[in-house]
Amino acid sequence: MRVSLNASCPFNLDATLCCGQVFRWDRHDGWWYGVTGESVLKIRQIGDVLEFDNANTDFVKSYFGLKESLPEILSQISKDEHIKNAVDAFNGLRIIHQDPWECLISYICATYKNISAIRKMLFNISVKFGEKIRYEKYDFYTFPTSERLAKANIVELEDCGLGYRAKHLLATAKMVYNSKFDFEHLKQLSYEKAKEKLLNFSGVGLKVADCALLFSLEKFEAFPVDVWVKRAILKHYSSHFTKEFAEKISGKSLTKPEYEQLSFFGRSYFGKYAGYAQEYLYHYERMNH
Repeated sequence: MRVSLNASCPFNLDATLCCGQVFRWDRHDGWWYGVTGESVLKIRQIGDVLEFDNANTDFVKSYFGLKESLPEILSQISKDEHIKNAVDAFNGLRIIHQDPWECLISYICATYKNISAIRKMLFNISVKFGEKIRYEKYDFYTFPTSERLAKANIVELEDCGLGYRAKHLLATAKMVYNSKFDFEHLKQLSYEKAKEKLLNFSGVGLKVADCALLFSLEKFEAFPVDVWVKRAILKHYSSHFTKEFAEKISGKSLTKPEYEQLSFFGRSYFGKYAGYAQEYLYHYERMNH
């Protein structure tokens, strides 16, 4: 199937899938393959046309955020020359609408890990606890359900390379499964209320909650702060903070109040689409480091 893009609907598939927001997509022979729910989505972009297989048009538009007006979003966040440079470099990068359960577990695993290590952990738990799908000449695996992970034992999870994250993943899976937790309901709540709910889960701190809110729960004002975003802020936005604060947070892990101060800056400075600004700044900083 095909979707035509135009100036009012810019999209950059490669940047969107390579910018660190998703971890279970792979490229083979010019096509991207990713497991979404129970099936494998195959997709590529040639100029202003998206070609895809094994999914319907509405799902593709929804999953890749093509229903949002990106030109409007980018005009709202383009507050200064630096963010404008990031937007110019990766124009068409969009926030993916991930499955909230998979997204939350992914970012619990992501704590203090680089992207390749995160990908490996998620691959391991999908192979061990998910369902195998044969598509074309490749094997893929669904992401395990909360029930399947809740019934796993800690050793099985540790064997997937999770380290100390195994106990958090198991505890969160049990909480989600036993309470039949409704992630979709969080979309109806305010950013603050939804964040409060997520912080009840084991292994979910401020950054993990913000990532889940931004990448799966449509809270585009969420502004996750990791080492790359902190670096971008210190380089280009330090005038918004005292010199003492900037020096204090340089080169060390953020305390909760420090994280909250940086995240609040992002939300107040960039506005209701601060999460989009965050992702452009994050990807631009990584690519130009």
